[in-house]
Amino acid sequence: MNSALTTYIGYSASLFIVLSFILKDVRKIRVVNMIGCICFVIYGIFNGWLWPVIIPNGLICFIQIYYLITDKKDS
Repeated sequence: MNSALTTYIGYSASLFIVLSFILKDVRKIRVVNMIGCICFVIYGIFNGWLWPVIIPNGLICFIQIYYLITDKKDS
C-alpha cells in the first residue's frame, strides 16, 4: 500500500475520533466514532498488521454497531 495513502487514512481516523468528542447527539457520536475506528482498522492493516491498533478499534466498532442497533429498537 502507498505510504502516503496510509498516512492520510491514519490522520482521517484521528480527525473522526476527535470530531466525535465535539458532537452532542449520541447517535451522531457513535456513527462518527465508528467511522474513525474503521479508518484505524484499515490503517493498522495497511501499516503491517498493527494488532494493538486493529483489535481495540475493531472491538469499539462492534460496540458502536451494537448500541446503534439496540438504541434504534428502543426508540
